Parts: sequence; structure tokens; C-alpha cells
Amino acid sequence: MTDTPWEPPTAGTEVEHVVGALERLRATFRWKADALDAAGLRTTIGKSTLTIGGLLKHLAVCEDNMFAHRLSGEPIGEPWASMGWDQDGPWSFTFDTTGLSPADLYALWDGAVERSRQRLATALEKGGLEQEVWLSWPDGQHLNLRRLLCDLIEEYGRHTGHTDLIREAVDGRVGEDPPPGWRPVTTPG
Repeated sequence: MTDTPWEPPTAGTEVEHVVGALERLRATFRWKADALDAAGLRTTIGKSTLTIGGLLKHLAVCEDNMFAHRLSGEPIGEPWASMGWDQDGPWSFTFDTTGLSPADLYALWDGAVERSRQRLATALEKGGLEQEVWLSWPDGQHLNLRRLLCDLIEEYGRHTGHTDLIREAVDGRVGEDPPPGWRPVTTPG
């Protein structure tokens, strides 16, 4: 095991590169969001209402939606059903962290990522990136697994940038990638 397991391969397959790019963004996002208390997770910048806590919850639901509902048509399930998730409702729900502690928010994201890794590995074993997924456009054309991965990479790219700016405002943490040897924690320390 390397001290930078999030680094994509230097010369791998297409699957290794696409999944590696996603893993690098996941690690960078988690590092930017790491070890904050409730105040840090609620910090906003300027007129924006985005918070790192809200982004943890939002990206967690994106993970489960992408690799449950969009991949196979399965309901998104728990913990979202107990939180009032409506597949066709407004996504603004995902940024509301009322009643969730820092430990809850980190657990939501960590759990969703683990479920996604398992679902993605199973899907890749069954048919690779070219396979059609459940999600289709109104004209009936189904997306493939490559498209789902690219869409999630785009989502992480956008929100990792937001997290980068907010985290710098919280405590000055800056940097492109986690430092070698970094491992996630859920509480400030």
C-alpha cells in the first residue's frame, strides 16, 4: 500500500484511470472537509449559503443516487428514506444539515462512498464501462456506466472547488491533494 492511495495510476487501463480520477477527487474532497467541528461545517463565505457540512450531505446523496437509482433503478434507500428523501423532489434538501452532528455528516458521506465502491465494482465485473445503465433520457436512450462515472467526477470537481474556498476561510487549509499518509478523521483534533 502506498502513502498516496488516491493517486491514479501512471499507465493504467481506462477503467483504472476513470475510477482513479474519481477516487482522487473523493480523497481531496474528504481531506478538505476533514476534522471540522460543527462551526467549521456551518461556515459560509459571503452571500453563499454553501457549507462544507451541506456539501458532505449533498455528495453522499449524489453517490447513492448515482450508483443505486441511476445505475440499476433501485430506490436510493436508507439513510435517505428516513430523512424524507423524494427522488423527484428538490435537491436543495441535500444541503440542509439541520439536526445532524459532525459525526453524522462524516458517517453519511463515508457510508455512501463505501456503498458506491461496492456497487461500482459489481457493475464493472458484470459489463465494464460500455454497459447500459437504468437511467435513460426522455427519448429512451440509456446512458452507459462511463457516463455515470464522468457525471460524478464532474460533480466532485465542482464541489471540491467550493470546499477548497470554504476550508481556507475556516482555518487556512490549502493544497491540491491530501498530504502523503493522510487518513480521514471525523472529529477535530
